Amino acid sequence: MQKNLPSPVKKPFTLLRRGSARVARGAAPEIAISVRDLIVGFGDNLVLNGLDLDVRRGEVLGFVGGSGTGKSVLTRAILGLTPKRAGRIELFGSDIDHVSRAEYDALERRIGVMFQGGALFSGLTVKQNVQVPMREHLKLSPRLADELAMLKIELVGLSLDAADKFPSELSGGMIKRAALARALALDPELLFLDEPTSGLDPIGAAEFDDLISTLQKTLGLTVFMVTHDLDSLYSICDRIAALADEKVIATGPIETMLASDHPWLQAYFHGKRARQFDPSVIKRGANGAGL
Repeated sequence: MQKNLPSPVKKPFTLLRRGSARVARGAAPEIAISVRDLIVGFGDNLVLNGLDLDVRRGEVLGFVGGSGTGKSVLTRAILGLTPKRAGRIELFGSDIDHVSRAEYDALERRIGVMFQGGALFSGLTVKQNVQVPMREHLKLSPRLADELAMLKIELVGLSLDAADKFPSELSGGMIKRAALARALALDPELLFLDEPTSGLDPIGAAEFDDLISTLQKTLGLTVFMVTHDLDSLYSICDRIAALADEKVIATGPIETMLASDHPWLQAYFHGKRARQFDPSVIKRGANGAGL
């Protein structure tokens, strides 16, 4: 686990093209992801059925649900990795079913993904893993690709000597950070995180939450985070969306979840392993709004 990590974001390489995530009073929020009437299934089993969801630009949205309910399926459907049977998915206002190949490629470059468990290529070093999206989408000289990869590695709080290590030589926390560096390789506007703190000890998970929050604020990211971590929901999420019964059953800040009488939300947020709710200690979300 990295201790006394350097402050992320030492060079303003993306700040010029992103404004504040805050929305003017009375103005409708910009929507980064819009999902309507989504149906996804496998064989005779429907996983998502008539699902609707909006992710606002500049927010950290925590996406929760029971194990096996389809959280990762929704992520993969939005990314085009799992086919849908019906419904509409829009990214930055563009219907992904009605864009050209070139337009879709341009959308892909605006998105970064940190898969569950990191999903690093075991035969590549950390630096080479970070360079994979660059090699796929950009035409860079080897020297520039190396410089950018090192910048991303430093950005997520890894020491520079980690660049030449293989995944098998990394701790669990270092793997998470290396995967995050790869997700940030193309300076994305929209970041997908699938269980980013799973498998980390409480200190490591809190440090990773702080890193996500710092990067979101500094780079103006929109973050879609699948998580089971209640501490993450309380500390860094602007809003939460809950999945049950094949649909999103509730969206809103933490108070909305706590006040819901839906049985699953009651069990999740008020069960034996749920923290006691104290409004005076709720942290502020990524956009500076009290949860």
